[in-house]
Amino acid sequence: MTSPTPPSGPRPPKIRLFSRSSWPQARHMADVLRTETVGGVLLLSGAVIALIWANSPWSDSYTRLGDVVPWPGAPWHLDLNLATWAADGLLAIFFFVVGLELKREFVAGDLRDPRRAALPIAAALGGMLLPALIYVAVVLNGGGDGLRGWAIPTATDIAFALAVLAVVSSHLPQGLRAFLLTLAVVDDLFAITIIAIFYTADFHPVPLLAALAPIGLFAVLVQRGRTWWWALIPLAIAAWTLVHASGVHATVAGVLLGFTVPVLARRPAGGEQPATASEGGLAARLEHRWRPVSAGFAVPIFALFAAGVTLRGTDLGALLSDPIVIAIVAALVFGKSIGIFGSTYLLARFTRAELDEDITWADLLGIALLAGVGFTVSLLIGDLAFGVGSTADDRVKAAVLLGSVISAGLAATVLSRRNAAYRRVAERERLDADGDGVPDVYQHPETR
Repeated sequence: MTSPTPPSGPRPPKIRLFSRSSWPQARHMADVLRTETVGGVLLLSGAVIALIWANSPWSDSYTRLGDVVPWPGAPWHLDLNLATWAADGLLAIFFFVVGLELKREFVAGDLRDPRRAALPIAAALGGMLLPALIYVAVVLNGGGDGLRGWAIPTATDIAFALAVLAVVSSHLPQGLRAFLLTLAVVDDLFAITIIAIFYTADFHPVPLLAALAPIGLFAVLVQRGRTWWWALIPLAIAAWTLVHASGVHATVAGVLLGFTVPVLARRPAGGEQPATASEGGLAARLEHRWRPVSAGFAVPIFALFAAGVTLRGTDLGALLSDPIVIAIVAALVFGKSIGIFGSTYLLARFTRAELDEDITWADLLGIALLAGVGFTVSLLIGDLAFGVGSTADDRVKAAVLLGSVISAGLAATVLSRRNAAYRRVAERERLDADGDGVPDVYQHPETR
């Protein structure tokens, strides 16, 4: 009896995880990572200054500065202190940039292709669900107080993570760098959704509906290519004010405004296609303009006001045994790394995908550990969950800082062991033998 003949025809190409993206996408990633790395150093500086100041003999001045209300009695609930302005106002710039990057990823980036999008989305989901479950389990085991903070360890801080990479001089291959950035972008999308749904108090629908008017006018202008600052900035402020008055966290306005900006650039010959900042894409141009403001000013100032936890006179034993602290540290260090590594491994197992030839599972473990660096959005969610200045809020800050430092240290240890291999890959990715401005690996795959 003869065995059945296998079906003829070409086999579909195997999926390669962490393979290089296209040259335009790689160039965009390089620009973003360069800006965010500098921003990460500034963010770390702001956090260190806050910690030193809050634990110095002048700690009262740090607290008083955050409590200053620039314009008391302002309408629309805008009589906010400086610390709240940093969290609600300046971070709106951060989330506007996130909105631009999210739209670009879905329209012209890796998230446009379902095959490439599956990996960062699966990893982000795993890196969100497992930390949340670990947090809930630990807090329930400790008595159940503090469950409202379940979302604190679900976010990754890309600027902080890139600052760690800069410190250890890690030359990650382009595929891994692209994965880290895309993972952080998807992570931010989930964080925004969580904030909007689970951390909205005293919801007022009328101001939220009214916010659609300035957002709509903003959309009309940017869709027509009108970048009049004297019109766009007042419309953005009006949208932010109305969203804030609705009870929804005001930073959501930044994301909605970012979503309205077109990614595809119109060409004189007709048609539309993705464009970089230098080629005239409006989303790319606005991102190129506002990302330095976000990374270099908004986020570091937020860190200055948010990271100042006072440890003087604190019983460190009681602090480290607190269920909220244990839950956050365990979720960031173990939940993030196991969630991201495990979901990626399962995706590879069930789709028969293979790692790119320059990548090992140890590299992914380093990236998964690095994703446990949760700072900006984690601190923001902590403020929303427990209230600024509360006892629980101070424990959250200490836990986020401790968990992020442990994750960063473990990631640096794992990734630094492969630095020599990363340098060789980086040299190949920069080689341009024909001098046309495009590295050879993006034109001739055989040069890998």
